[in-house]
Amino acid sequence: MRIALSLALVLVGAPAFAASADPATGEQIAKAECASCHAIGIDDESRDRKAPRFVDVAKMPSTTELSLKVFLRSSHKNMPNIILSREEIDSLASYILGLGGK
Repeated sequence: MRIALSLALVLVGAPAFAASADPATGEQIAKAECASCHAIGIDDESRDRKAPRFVDVAKMPSTTELSLKVFLRSSHKNMPNIILSREEIDSLASYILGLGGK
């Protein structure tokens, strides 16, 4: 019983990101897929004035791991339809959240 409770506490307290989430990989994806419009670094400026800087997205109170993952899995009117794998989405979300200290 004690072991099961300990395991449950460990699982509940575990980070939500998948084991495959890697912020460094997320940064590489951002450079390859997003940087033509968005500012992907902390001090960068967006090439497209309508495209928000990733650091600003990360600092929004409404930005969470879940909200980013849902956003990255959805198509958007003003963005190209980039198809990313689950692992790529996890890594990109991890990178963006890290810019905001989340």
